[in-house]
Amino acid sequence: MLAGGVYQGTVGHGEWEHAMGIMGRQYVEDRYEKAIGYYWAVGRRNKLAYKWGRYLTIVLGSVVTLVASLASAGLPDGYGKLMAIVTPLLAASLTIIGGFTQSFQWGASWREMVLTAERLEAERDRIAVTSDPELDLRAELDRLNQLVQRESSGFFDRVMGSAMAPAGEVRGPSERGASAEPAMKTESV
Repeated sequence: MLAGGVYQGTVGHGEWEHAMGIMGRQYVEDRYEKAIGYYWAVGRRNKLAYKWGRYLTIVLGSVVTLVASLASAGLPDGYGKLMAIVTPLLAASLTIIGGFTQSFQWGASWREMVLTAERLEAERDRIAVTSDPELDLRAELDRLNQLVQRESSGFFDRVMGSAMAPAGEVRGPSERGASAEPAMKTESV
């Protein structure tokens, strides 16, 4: 087995643990970098969707009002019929955009993605300044996974109204708030 380019059988026990510690630290740091990159990228997409949804809502809302006013102004023959057709189409478009905006909660998702990326960056920075002997790699991965799971649960709360616990898990009252405690497994009888 390789560790840092060295075959396990050619190094002493202490050197092997040191090499695995370096690789383990790199793995944790890489996982943080990957998660941070994901949350920033998704945050940018949610920001774009939120802003375009808002822009279109404002513009279409104004245009619907204008077109409806023009339709009721008694325009010459061809224009009146055109306005009578265009007005409900614009209103339907406005309703569709409003429905998407409400359903996907792009504004709240943008905020949560940015906050999660910033939390992950703070954890990554804390790991970067922690010496190897003080660093518990398993605990660091658990912390990363809990942050990601908490955000995922929040996403489903925003989009679907609630985050259902997977089968076999029970959510305690502390998990409905901002607690970082993981859901507890129940044993089947």
